[in-house]
Amino acid sequence: MEISEKLLCLFSAELREENGEYVVEVPRREVDTGSLEPGETYRVALIERDGTDSGPVDRDETSTSADNGPQPPVEPGEMRYVEIEDLGKQGDGIARVERGYVIIVPGTEVGERVKIEVTEVKSNFAVGEVIDEDV
Repeated sequence: MEISEKLLCLFSAELREENGEYVVEVPRREVDTGSLEPGETYRVALIERDGTDSGPVDRDETSTSADNGPQPPVEPGEMRYVEIEDLGKQGDGIARVERGYVIIVPGTEVGERVKIEVTEVKSNFAVGEVIDEDV
């Protein structure tokens, strides 16, 4: 399956019926730390589960090839050039890379282009440390 570069977030959710309609809830973290804004319209794709797992997926754990989920597009120790696009609630710089994946870069400002080393990787975000500020 090909995944569009326009993908803003990816998560597993349960489909439920409510008042005659079907509802998929978006996790709060996708709005708080991701690229989604309340009131905006987004295209939604539903992908059928392969049936090998009967429970909900915990997106706080790093995906593995065994769960067939998408892997984060970065790895610990990887060097990257990124541009800081936004600031998080605690003032840390936020860069977005492939599929809208977020890298938090403390000590940076919006508009800066920096070379970072990825120090921590989670399923829905990573943390990077500035290696070179003059790029």
